[in-house]
Amino acid sequence: MDPVRNPFAPGAGQRPPELAGRDREVGAFEVVLERIARGRPERSLVLTGLRGVGKTVLLGELRSMAIRRGWGAGKIEARPDSGLRRPLSAALHRAVRELAVRHRAPDRVEQVLGVLKAFALRATPEGAKLRDRWQPGIDVPAASGRADSGDIEIDLVELFTDVAELAADVGTGVALLIDEMQDVPAEDVSALCAACHELSQSGAPLVVVGAGLPHLPAVLSASKSYSERLFRYVKIDRLDRAEHDRAVTAPIEREEAGIAPAALAALFEASGGYPYFVQAYAKAAWDAAPGDPITAEDVAVAEPEAAGELAVGFFGSRYERATPAEREYLHGMAVLNEGRDEPVGTAHLAEHLARKPSSLSPARDSLIKKGLVYSAERGRIAFTVPHFGRFLLTAGD
Repeated sequence: MDPVRNPFAPGAGQRPPELAGRDREVGAFEVVLERIARGRPERSLVLTGLRGVGKTVLLGELRSMAIRRGWGAGKIEARPDSGLRRPLSAALHRAVRELAVRHRAPDRVEQVLGVLKAFALRATPEGAKLRDRWQPGIDVPAASGRADSGDIEIDLVELFTDVAELAADVGTGVALLIDEMQDVPAEDVSALCAACHELSQSGAPLVVVGAGLPHLPAVLSASKSYSERLFRYVKIDRLDRAEHDRAVTAPIEREEAGIAPAALAALFEASGGYPYFVQAYAKAAWDAAPGDPITAEDVAVAEPEAAGELAVGFFGSRYERATPAEREYLHGMAVLNEGRDEPVGTAHLAEHLARKPSSLSPARDSLIKKGLVYSAERGRIAFTVPHFGRFLLTAGD
């Protein structure tokens, strides 16, 4: 079929496969927005799941929903070894600017921006040289005595309170969306939990929506014991067969084309229902199909092409980040679970590699930090990337 019309090319679809089957999550967030807008207490939201299930795309959709309701919204991506102040300041600056166009008191907006600037400036260590000082790009004088103590927990509570009150002035709220939330430094996670707790007590119209890997709830719980009461945890998983078929057929039908039932079954088998893979295999099948409808034979022809692209862009890019010791650890996992998306016991892995468990801890901890594996439960480890074990067994070193 015409590759120019390919509905699975990045950015081509009106509703990408990553959002198929997510109506429950979208509807739940609609309720959250409505409850907070009415001044009723509501927990912030945390989305968890493996890579490739569409968490980032869903997070973007939730941000768009908030904006359509007139909320201020900012989105950040957390990074290991990078503090929260700078990216959070930029995200909230954007949210405040969105609220400012509806606010009738410019002085009030400038007051909040001054507090935001004071918070942001504390991202620069004391005593830093002038050339190393970060300027947040907020064109008002920094406030004094508010959100500038240097204690991230105190400052974040004060900043969230002021921004939420500004939103309340115009009858809306603020949504702060944090991707890769498991990478937020421990001190900042604690501060974030404390701020969310304060907001839940006061009913302020500000909601945090985090997205991260399956062990994110454990990260939050280790930070604050009450975190399970602060957030509503939603697991984002692969699509079932019906959801997968809707994700594939809807874009094709918009192009007034078709796909054979056997081709749908073959695509589901190849992708495992993981949205990122669904899009990759469906895109390749469209390009491989000489005519309408797409057949199972077209899918078979397309599979090597899609698998090759995933091997380089999805799996290979992550594997390249691992050291030789970490690659040995990853290969050992793949052999033990025979390429399946299942956790393995760390003691069993140490036995398989003929190593003491303590000697493998540095590799395991580094792989967790790099986001390649996660602790599924005590004494067990799993890949964060679906089909990664299969990739390792078939691709070799």
